[in-house]
Amino acid sequence: MSGGMSRFERYLSFWVLLCMAAGMALGRLWPAFFVHAAQWQWAQVNIPIALLIWAMIIPMLARIDFSALHQLRQHGRGMAATLLVNWGVKPFSMSILAVVFIQHVFVHLLPAQSQDDYVAGLILLAAAPCTAMVFVWSRLSGGDPLFTLSQVALNDLILVFAFAPLVAYLLGVSHLAVPWSTLLVSVFIYIVVPVVFAQLLRALSLAHSPSGFEQLMGAMGRMSMLALLAMLVLLFAYQGDAVLAQPAVIAMLAVPIIVQVFFNAGFAYLLNRALHEKYAIAAPSALIGASNFFELAVATAIALFGVHSGAALATVVGVLVEVPAMLVVVALLARWRSWYEKGLAR
Repeated sequence: MSGGMSRFERYLSFWVLLCMAAGMALGRLWPAFFVHAAQWQWAQVNIPIALLIWAMIIPMLARIDFSALHQLRQHGRGMAATLLVNWGVKPFSMSILAVVFIQHVFVHLLPAQSQDDYVAGLILLAAAPCTAMVFVWSRLSGGDPLFTLSQVALNDLILVFAFAPLVAYLLGVSHLAVPWSTLLVSVFIYIVVPVVFAQLLRALSLAHSPSGFEQLMGAMGRMSMLALLAMLVLLFAYQGDAVLAQPAVIAMLAVPIIVQVFFNAGFAYLLNRALHEKYAIAAPSALIGASNFFELAVATAIALFGVHSGAALATVVGVLVEVPAMLVVVALLARWRSWYEKGLAR
């Protein structure tokens, strides 16, 4: 886990913008094709999107070693802070922010028929903690790599069981319809199947050749990034007209996402300091609480509300703003490291 961000990771926001533009252009050039592709569904799950999501997240999940969970005892306070923020604060704070900004602050600026969808998309975005990019953020901030691995493994294990009921509860509290059957199908397709397949792939590859496993992960990592870009092109080809008609919507949806990034990062950082956990644990604990499993959010939003929905758009905005926002968080953590460690010395 050494080194900084790759060139692709460093300019992810640029690639997202480029894919948005390409998708909207292709949607204008070949509208019939993308209308037809949007109808390729099984159990309300869009098949092209599902295949691309698998290609994106299986390489990430294959890197997770669930045997790392035995390390939880070494930093119990940091892990407790992580779990509290990820599952007890973050989803609920985003729900509040979504309602405040979408249905109050920007209520007269956003289309009324899409406001519930925007709220739902923001809830989905915050309902699952980050799986992949948190390793990059932790590395850049000087975080403990073993703690980062163990917190990701534990969060993914919880995700299998908690994601569906948590999303259903938050959508219900927000007075949004909860299609339980579609939600459970989404959990099975986008969480259970990839986790099982990825862990089987990991076990077989490591048993055959540990060095070969690293080569495989490198190749699959590139495939994962290409799948992300292809999914964004496809998604914006589906709903490019809506974006072009209302570009200000993107900026307004970004506001609650950015607020929750800094709120949850700051809360987790201060909580770890109050618990006297060292900086190398506090940093990844704060970073995973601030970032999102946006791949899962996008897939679930499409399954629940459709590829043309405001919910899908809200989750994609999360992809757009997360990298620059998280880079600022990383810089702030490093800048305040001496202040953090002075507090521990008292």
